[in-house]
Amino acid sequence: MRADKIGRIAAGAVAVALVTASCASDRSGDDGVSSGGSDGKQAASAFGTLQSPCGPGDAKGKTDQGVTDEQIAIGFGDDRGFPSAPGLSKEMGDAVAAMIDWCNQQGGINGREIKGNQYDAAYMQSAKVMQEACKQDFFLVGQGFAMDEAAEQHRVACKLPTVAGFTVGPNAAMGPMKYEAVPYPVDLMNIAGLRIAEQMFPDFKDKTDILLSTSPAVSAGTNKITGAMKEVGMEPMECGVRLNDKGESSYMPFAEKIKDCGAGYLWSSDSPDPGQFSLLESIERAGAEPKYIFEATWYSQAVSGWNKSGTGDGMHIGMIFQPLENADKVPAVKQYVDLVTEKKGKVALLGMQAASSFLLWAQAADKCGSDLTRQCVINELAKVHEWTGGGLHAPTDPGANKPASCGLMVKLTGTKYEQIHPKNAGEFQCGPEFVVEIDEKNWGTKLNGDRISTKFLTDDVIKPQSS
Repeated sequence: MRADKIGRIAAGAVAVALVTASCASDRSGDDGVSSGGSDGKQAASAFGTLQSPCGPGDAKGKTDQGVTDEQIAIGFGDDRGFPSAPGLSKEMGDAVAAMIDWCNQQGGINGREIKGNQYDAAYMQSAKVMQEACKQDFFLVGQGFAMDEAAEQHRVACKLPTVAGFTVGPNAAMGPMKYEAVPYPVDLMNIAGLRIAEQMFPDFKDKTDILLSTSPAVSAGTNKITGAMKEVGMEPMECGVRLNDKGESSYMPFAEKIKDCGAGYLWSSDSPDPGQFSLLESIERAGAEPKYIFEATWYSQAVSGWNKSGTGDGMHIGMIFQPLENADKVPAVKQYVDLVTEKKGKVALLGMQAASSFLLWAQAADKCGSDLTRQCVINELAKVHEWTGGGLHAPTDPGANKPASCGLMVKLTGTKYEQIHPKNAGEFQCGPEFVVEIDEKNWGTKLNGDRISTKFLTDDVIKPQSS
């Protein structure tokens, strides 16, 4: 497979993951966890609305792999070394590294310092990375590997639990011993962007088409959104625009097709790249004027930097995360930006997603005190049914692997994004209609009665135990 094609597929795989990095709530709170640690200590700091799970203590014992009297070893990382897409998901590793430092400055977890083992899966090396982690880590935390599906068999076999930053493959997304701050399960989908667009544009249901792609990863996401649209009474116009993931010699024929079809709105699950930008520029030259209702992958510096000419003005993007522009109103966002910037890391939505997963793991580990075992942490994670990462995103249900039922919309004007729905920055609209069930034919895996993938499942995986 050519390197440029692999690069596009890699970006598409991450795009599927980033679709979830898109509702936070006007509700505040402490993420459903107690304000003190397991031994009654009061944490020395906070992260947004979340009392810090980090602090001094006298935890003792080599209780599990990667745990000693003084230390907890966790694995984290991304695909930053992928030659065809240098820096791929770098923001995730940067975020977890910054969060580890933040936590250790407070005393670690009950006095045990966190040792972070950072991995670079470089897209094609996820299985090798997982085999390394299997030998030394207590948990994997906040990682994002585009080819996590290739590593899942090894993770399950060695019984390595994870609080992932994101998952891409269906078996990884529904795997045993797996939790996420922002779940993206195969059987449920947050469609806040669609629902909000319906409210904003009366003819959205009848005049919308989906931009298609030859990329397998993007096509998987497109199939889900097409099914979700039909589930809520929408029928895409089917203008027949399918872009080659390797690029096109000219995008004008596609622009003319969109104009002739009369599409009033275009929906894209693809990630922004020069080809996508060329399409939008061609649409402008063709004189077509559809509104763009795009997914969270289009909330990026690459897009805002490209839009200096105004070609993308009016682009609407559905999200379940607080946009960075709300940092002055949402303390958790400002804290994330400050911590990562201080370490000269990359600031982006996926970084916030990784930071939230770190906090989710840390609060569960804190509750276990000296008895820090994988079993105990999994028991605590399974109890968490409302989680916002201290206010970084909408309430999700990590314990049950269910997505947020909220959303907001931002609009691009020039190089600036701004929240336009709900009108008050920092607030989100929520409702049960923002989540739909996905047709089993689009799951990509078989689930058991507990909604766990059966692909690599064994009888001895660690399961939550009720206290």
